[in-house]
Amino acid sequence: MNKKLSKILMVLLALTLVVAFVPACAEEEPVEEEETTTEETTEEVTVKAAMITDTAGLGDKSFNDLTWKGFEQAESELGVEVKVLESATINDYEPNLQELALAGYSPLVATGFLLTDTVSKICVEYPDTMFINIDGFFDPVPENVVGVGFKENEGSYLAGVVAGLATKDTFDSRLNDKNVIGFVGGMDVPLIRKFQAGFEAGAKSVNPDVQVVALYTGSWDDVAKGKELGLSLIDQGADVIYAAAGGCGEGTVRACQEKGALFIGVDADQYNTIANSGDVMLTSMMKNIDVVVFDLIQAMVDGDFPAGTMQVFGLKEGGVGLAPFHDFESKVPQSIKDAVDKASDDIISGAVTVPEAL
Repeated sequence: MNKKLSKILMVLLALTLVVAFVPACAEEEPVEEEETTTEETTEEVTVKAAMITDTAGLGDKSFNDLTWKGFEQAESELGVEVKVLESATINDYEPNLQELALAGYSPLVATGFLLTDTVSKICVEYPDTMFINIDGFFDPVPENVVGVGFKENEGSYLAGVVAGLATKDTFDSRLNDKNVIGFVGGMDVPLIRKFQAGFEAGAKSVNPDVQVVALYTGSWDDVAKGKELGLSLIDQGADVIYAAAGGCGEGTVRACQEKGALFIGVDADQYNTIANSGDVMLTSMMKNIDVVVFDLIQAMVDGDFPAGTMQVFGLKEGGVGLAPFHDFESKVPQSIKDAVDKASDDIISGAVTVPEAL
């Protein structure tokens, strides 16, 4: 009888231990799930990138629009949260940057050299925010800033080769025998003079006797002024006009259509950005700002943002180049296309050094 009782007690003890063990296991499982969930949430970091325009704003069909194109690509392909604040005047630069920095956006992309001084000031106030300044040059470069520059003179040299040879040709009825080409600049500053210097050097490399007439609008968004200067250049004999003047360039396009001349666009492939311009849009000198902006935002996402550096992009780096001839593809002689290819090869190899100033 004692043996049977002992066995019964042992079974009851074993059952008691099992019953006690099961709830303990049940309580431990939710703890593991909570820990896993916490780790997953910590790993998901969303980059918030924002852009501050210069006074031309979005819709300039050039510089600012091209920068925003890079943001749109980052939003769709990288899942980055994006925002833009437009600057009506230069007085908006500082409050716009401060507002976005306080809202936690990083990197902040400031478009244009006119924002350089403001970026230099604000980046000190927000050391944990990363800044990108397109066409901004710093010496030394602040630790939380990337300055982005382009060798616009190299791309403009190719545009000059096209214009210098086109004005001597007869592939279009609007090309005359006066051997004059034109340049419309925006604000008269060293950066735009760099465009002009490259354009003139390229034209004279293939047509030493060509006359290059240059006029400046003093603005980035005065379309009427762009047209006025375009008409003036055509009256002076120019049959090919290159404009590096932001939104003003659309006015120059309309002048070419009205009085009969060919046009070379800037920054973007303006065949695609200026509506109904294909009848005069010979080509465009492109700055691949959208590609550079996207790459830098991706670097931020990947954790290898090159803070504290200057990044400069020329022909060799794929930062500048010519757009297709589009509607003129079958009209432009092969000799002009070959001359552009040779000039590009010579610049990349170092055989030709393009001037940065007149």
